[in-house]
Amino acid sequence: MISDDDRLAADLAGEAGRRLLALRARGGDPTALRQAGDRSSHEFLTAELARRRPGDAVLSEEGADDPARLAARRVWIVDPLDGTREFGEPGRTDWAVHVALWEQGELTAGAVALPAQDQVLSTADPIAPPPAAPSGRLRLVVSRSRPPAFVSRLADKIGAEVVPLGSAGAKAAAVIQGSAEVYVHDGGQYEWDSAAPVAVALAAGLHASRIDGSKLVYNQAVPSVPDILICRAALADTLLGAISSVR
Repeated sequence: MISDDDRLAADLAGEAGRRLLALRARGGDPTALRQAGDRSSHEFLTAELARRRPGDAVLSEEGADDPARLAARRVWIVDPLDGTREFGEPGRTDWAVHVALWEQGELTAGAVALPAQDQVLSTADPIAPPPAAPSGRLRLVVSRSRPPAFVSRLADKIGAEVVPLGSAGAKAAAVIQGSAEVYVHDGGQYEWDSAAPVAVALAAGLHASRIDGSKLVYNQAVPSVPDILICRAALADTLLGAISSVR
């Protein structure tokens, strides 16, 4: 059932993305542009959440962490600009805005805006799951700047083509939309990197877990998510076994 929270996540991520596109179009020094993007998107999202969901807590990459969120029933987990490096590089489209809602142990709403691709993927409008049996060589998306140390061994093991991308949201979107079959990361992330992508992936019928198969947990005292696997559900057992064998 689609809720007002699903729609709010999509609306906020989309509007933040449009604002970032306008800022990027003005150009300027890449470092200053990245800083302005992080700051302005954070300010917009937190102000809107305070106005439209005043009783909820917020965990944002760009904001001070308030420990009161640990006792809250509802926490919005946001990354105002995921893929900041790519945002500052002209022509790159692999950057995103993440907005997710955590409620009492579960992700219940989420949106990933891909502004430079004119797309918002969200739990308000879940994408139908891709076919269970992909044909041809698997496509494995990994971090452009920090691919897992074992990725070449994993690619050899499963016969995959490695595709580097920027934002975690863009990598998850590739799997959600069917232009890749697997997204794997190891070596450190934070909750805001994956909460919205995971919410949208699960709504699309995909598998999402830690790389040892355990559940992804959010709203922790230390908001770290060290590793992640998002893939077609039919591939999960094979991939988890392959990852275990090459790490």
